[in-house]
Formats: sequence, C-alpha cells, structure tokens
Amino acid sequence: MTDRVQSLFDLTGQVALVTGGSRGLGLQIAESLGEAGARIMLTSRKAADLEEAAAHLQARGIDANWIAADAADEAQARGVVAQTMERLGQIDILVNNAGATWGAPAEAHPVEAWDKVMDLNIRSLFVFAQAVAQASMILRRRGRIINVASIAGLGGNPTMMKTIAYNTSKGAVVNFTRALAGEWGEYGITVNALAPGFFPSKMTKGLLATVGAENLAAAAPLRRLGDDEDLKGAALLFASRAGKHITGQILAVDGGVSALVGG
Repeated sequence: MTDRVQSLFDLTGQVALVTGGSRGLGLQIAESLGEAGARIMLTSRKAADLEEAAAHLQARGIDANWIAADAADEAQARGVVAQTMERLGQIDILVNNAGATWGAPAEAHPVEAWDKVMDLNIRSLFVFAQAVAQASMILRRRGRIINVASIAGLGGNPTMMKTIAYNTSKGAVVNFTRALAGEWGEYGITVNALAPGFFPSKMTKGLLATVGAENLAAAAPLRRLGDDEDLKGAALLFASRAGKHITGQILAVDGGVSALVGG
C-alpha cells in the first residue's frame, strides 16, 4: 500500500468522541480511531470502567480521555460535549455507540423498559449529534458521525430473540442515519451507521449462552462470530478522508447473516 493511500486513513490532529466507549464494540472502535492518530474522548456511566479503558488505550500509545455520564440524560449528554470542547477544542468524529437491550415477550414487555431502551438507543443519538453539530461540526463545516445500529434493525425478531424494543430502536437508528445524512450534507457532515451482527459482548452474553455461540456462528455464511478486530476497518473508513463521499449508508458487519433470505 502506498503512503498516499494510507494517508487517506490518517486521523492525526482529530478528536473522536465515543459514547459507550468503555468496553465491547465502542472500545474496539476507539482503538481503531486512536491507532489512526485521533485523540479519543470516551464516555459511559461508570468511572471505573472508563479509567480502565483509557489506561488500555494509553498503553497502546493513544491519547485517551474520559468523562463519566449517563448518555440517556440530556443534560449530562450535552455536558459531555461541552467538556470535550473545553478540554480538546473540537470534535471531528462522533461515534454514537451507547446502547442497551431488554429481553421480554412483546405482550409482557414493561413500558418502562421500552422507554429506557428508546431513550438510550435512539434519543441519546439525536441529543449527542445535535450538540456536537452545534458546538463544532456545523461551524467548521465538516464532521463524521458514526451511529452503531445492528442487524436487528434490518428485519424482524428472530424466533429465539424477544427484544422488541431493542430491534425497534435499531430500526430507528437506521432511518435516523439516512435522514440526518440528507439534512446535514450541506455542512460537510457525513452520517453513516455500522450494523454489527453477533459479537461476543456483555450485551449478547445471555443470548450466546442460551442459543449457543456455535449455533449462531454456523448460521452465518462465514461460519463465525465477530471478533475484536472486525469493526475497526469499517469504522475507520467512515471516520476518515477515505470515506468522504459516503453518507447515509448502513454497513452490516455480520459474517453475511443479513444477506440471507429471512436473515
């Protein structure tokens, strides 16, 4: 690969704010952007987890910072953006990764749990995107927003999953991404989404235990689950100059599951 091509993926001098960045897919994405040169601001609810995640990134030579906050709380979310601007001066990349799920049959799903999932999985994405755009991206007429959706937002619930609120929220993330891309393109802001399939994580631990990781892997054309590297390239594409002409797109990173009829 030539230096010219590699330079398209260089994020030196840029700042990335990653919500839900203390573990799992958020931390994997933070690693990718940080290894490409971006300064990283992580946020999630638990300070101890953030401190550990920042130390992990720093050990890899990444400039990593953190702010503990509840992304579902509008005031706290806007506070994260304000503090990031104060401490790092700009926000070039927003990764909207914070999310939660709730398992229950639709006929018995608590309304309070529905609201909790919706507030974090879609409302917080709007709040963070609006705050970052107002504070940095629109004024500078450039920016990258990466929303983390899911293949659960591309279709109905598989029979082994009873996660109506989660699937609905991720479907909303898909169209939120497209709508925002259409509106903010004039400001030089790209808005795209990653739609991961099954990755081992705290969120999927129960499902993997119930259904079996081997069974889920066998259902994918590539016969595998996602690993600690599989989101890195896609996230870097959307965040970098290499993806400057890509917006409003949903990229499934799922081993081919979404390509199957009924997948």
